[in-house]
Amino acid sequence: MLEVKNLMVFFENALALNDFSMTVNEGEIVGVIGSNSAGKTTLMNTISGLIIDMKIKEKRKGGERITIYGEILFQGEDITETQPFDRVKKGLVLSRERHPVFPESDVAENLRIAGHQVKKLALSERMEYVYALFPALSDLKRRKAGFLSGGEQQMLAIGMALILKPALLLLDEPLLGLSPMMQTMLVDAVKNLRKESGITILITEQFARPILPFIERGYVIENGMLALSGTGEELMDNPEVKSAYFGI
Repeated sequence: MLEVKNLMVFFENALALNDFSMTVNEGEIVGVIGSNSAGKTTLMNTISGLIIDMKIKEKRKGGERITIYGEILFQGEDITETQPFDRVKKGLVLSRERHPVFPESDVAENLRIAGHQVKKLALSERMEYVYALFPALSDLKRRKAGFLSGGEQQMLAIGMALILKPALLLLDEPLLGLSPMMQTMLVDAVKNLRKESGITILITEQFARPILPFIERGYVIENGMLALSGTGEELMDNPEVKSAYFGI
């Protein structure tokens, strides 16, 4: 479904991604594990196309130059130069890190904003699906998003991505800053999402322990480069991964 080939991203002379390649097959949950500043968010921004908007904005204001090399194929089509909104139309949707929501709007309004181009009946059905996946949000429909906890905001951010009915859902560090209990709730929701809908998921995390048990395959990224790859079980049993991410 997704193939990233020899991806390189430069911010001025700083190399953020260095010859990074990976694949995601239909129906899989694939993880990208790496420490802070390893290149995970740059990878997700590049796959989703947000890097193109960033590149244009930096050029307009005379900021840092962003240069991209390599190829990104989605469902067999080269989307390397495709605008982010067109990637969304093709079914590639990103839920960004640090749960960006509209704080002055309530939960239901946030979901409607995300689905502003979705037909009314379909939007209603998708909102009910989000409430079923995240029951906590169902009780908070009228609460302003700015008053939600970090975990609740993360649920809402993922729900807003699901409103667009993605074929491939990109989750960029969804567990960041959450309590262990909330991490467990989100992990369970992601597993249920794949089980019930068969959706393909690519997830990045620096917290390897919660996600390695349920991903089919994983990639370890260090300083923008691919360091290791294998099944979730293989990575869990790898001494280097245990040492770097489990403190063992």
